[in-house]
Amino acid sequence: MVDTKRKPARPPKLTSLESLCQAAECLKTLAHPHRLRIVQMLLSGRYTVGELAEACEIPSHMASEHLRLMQRCGFLDVEKEGRCVFYTIAEPHLANIMACIEARFGGSKSPRTGVSA
Repeated sequence: MVDTKRKPARPPKLTSLESLCQAAECLKTLAHPHRLRIVQMLLSGRYTVGELAEACEIPSHMASEHLRLMQRCGFLDVEKEGRCVFYTIAEPHLANIMACIEARFGGSKSPRTGVSA
């Protein structure tokens, strides 16, 4: 019989608490529906503030603030073409994070619980 309560011989390699604190701060930044929508869009291409604001159904100044916060975490880059400013994804791991979110909460699930209807 296998003892399932027994600790492994070697503890797993753990991420430093300093790194986990940094990760938690960046995840807090993502933890907003408009920011998640912005990330979803930017994973498919580059967009202007106006385009992102329209997709989120918010004023441009609010979209700009969301973009600023995500830039500060290193999630986004800016590309300028003449007078146009385009936002793009700088952090490739955002695709994996969004894939987890979409797998868990996407589709025909209840928005409150994530349970299929």
